[in-house]
Amino acid sequence: MNTITKLLVVTAVMLLHVVGAFGQDFQGEATYKSKRKVDIQLDSTQMDTGMHQQMIEMLKKQFEKTFILTFNKEASTYKEEESLAPPQPQGMQMVMVSTGGSDVLYKNIKEKRYTNQNESFSKVFLIQDSLQDIEWTLEKETKNIGDYTCFKATTTRQIEVVESGISVNGDKDLSTDENEAPKMKDITITAWYTPQIPVSNGPGNYHGLPGLILEVNDGTETVICSKIIINPKDAMAIEEPKKGKEVSQEEYDKIMAKKLKEMEERMRSNRRDSDGQNIEIRIGG
Repeated sequence: MNTITKLLVVTAVMLLHVVGAFGQDFQGEATYKSKRKVDIQLDSTQMDTGMHQQMIEMLKKQFEKTFILTFNKEASTYKEEESLAPPQPQGMQMVMVSTGGSDVLYKNIKEKRYTNQNESFSKVFLIQDSLQDIEWTLEKETKNIGDYTCFKATTTRQIEVVESGISVNGDKDLSTDENEAPKMKDITITAWYTPQIPVSNGPGNYHGLPGLILEVNDGTETVICSKIIINPKDAMAIEEPKKGKEVSQEEYDKIMAKKLKEMEERMRSNRRDSDGQNIEIRIGG
């Protein structure tokens, strides 16, 4: 019996032990914390060391977020907890643009589809599409996260390379050649899941493992579960969002690409009127 077969057997045994504790109508609530690596190199002609460090620390805070996953065996909602934005360093104006956000992400695991309600550029979108199968490789490593025994799984994904576009007083042009083919790279995603909670779900769009995903890392961002409540006393309804302009994921991506280009052109045309240091940072989703 090879390592992967043994792992599947162990997972199956664990599922048999815990499935009785989870009735058909059970519900859970998992709290996740996210952190992102921030590494921005600027020379001394663009920004002094003190302000550079302030910017790095502010960006780290910007990406430290808390999310709540409310789930049952068939569906889930994933929402960010509301919090105050970190203060910007004195004399610096920063414009953050992220194309990967979500106000409410609803996943229906049974029907293999999702609905992402997202407000972008002052307009609410309702992105509706199919959940894509993730080709996970089950690994032999295990570790504990809190009270739960977790198993490792990995997958690779090809993504477009989106550099953090940084403009200090317009020194760097964020525009790109429309005829230039996008640069792609392969990334490895590592997930840790627990069969002790037998739902094929996890944070964001991650799913498809024989247990709840408690941690995931894509090399840049880490999302880890800090708290789990099974059958909470004040259970929240798992409702699919309905408000917004209905679009597919492909349609939404095209709209965002157009809006980002318009914003960059607008900023370049207005940069001469700016008094302080304007830092534009674009993070790909």
